[in-house]
Amino acid sequence: MTAADTKAADPPAAVPHRPGPKPPRPSRPSPGRPRSGRGKSARLPYLLIAPAIVAVGAVFAYPLVKTVIMSFQDMRRAHLWGGTTPPWVGFEQFTNILGDPHFWAVTVRTVLFMVVCVTATMGLGLGLALLMQRLSTWVRLLLTGALVAAWSMPLLVATSIFRWLSDSDYGVVNNLLSRLPGVDFQGHNWFLEPWQGFTVIGAVVVWGAIPFVVITLYAALTQVPAELEEAARLDGANALGVFRHVVFPVIKPVFQMVTTLSVIWDFNVFGQIFLMRANKPEPEYELLGLYSFSKAFESASFSQGTAIALITVLLLSGVAVYYLRQLMKTGEVE
Repeated sequence: MTAADTKAADPPAAVPHRPGPKPPRPSRPSPGRPRSGRGKSARLPYLLIAPAIVAVGAVFAYPLVKTVIMSFQDMRRAHLWGGTTPPWVGFEQFTNILGDPHFWAVTVRTVLFMVVCVTATMGLGLGLALLMQRLSTWVRLLLTGALVAAWSMPLLVATSIFRWLSDSDYGVVNNLLSRLPGVDFQGHNWFLEPWQGFTVIGAVVVWGAIPFVVITLYAALTQVPAELEEAARLDGANALGVFRHVVFPVIKPVFQMVTTLSVIWDFNVFGQIFLMRANKPEPEYELLGLYSFSKAFESASFSQGTAIALITVLLLSGVAVYYLRQLMKTGEVE
């Protein structure tokens, strides 16, 4: 092998790597100037809800603050009409209310009335919503139109109709019951006994609340996948099993939402009792809303009325907190 061959067999010398120019670094925005696109997208939700927040604050914030302040004062008619500042009494209004046995009797009556009305509303509403699934299209449309018409009826008209139905002299209910063998309801006054009177009032409340419950639950039932129900039937589940294990878990969030709203509405029933008793409800028909009204305007103790209203708000806040916790649990499961 010659020297030329040896030189040709040697590997070529490595060429030293020269680093090329570094790519330019992205410029960082200055602290005083936010990024235009991302900043606008982050502020957009707040800008959209700002008008609603301003409206809610204007309508509810001032009355709520005024109510809280008044509950720690002793405002009478002289202070209201004279424009003078009522004296501060601290928690005296709350201690007087909580120490009154009549307040606790009214609270228990309110809770019982609410439980009965909510149970009847949700039971009948769910039953009608399930029935609507099995109706033909035109019958379902007629039923929906009737529900919307009943829902849109003013409270004054609805209570007037039920007062006529339960009238002691010319009521349709007494006339129909008297046609039964051995039954005589002619001249029967349904409001002499409070439990009978609350039955009529509860019918007004349930009748007015059922349309919303039926339409909302029917909308939720339409979201239940049909293939899941069919699979459950193929596995041998009966109608109750399909509803319990397939249908109800899907509509449970909507059912809880409607139940929570019904609890709040039925806990604050006022107009139905006030109008059914001709604007002069007896003490046996007082619920917390009427009790607060009578303390504020009939007893001329506006501060006690506001204290009862705040206690009612605190009681309902527990219901709202429970509902929010259920929503959070549902979100975590999903």
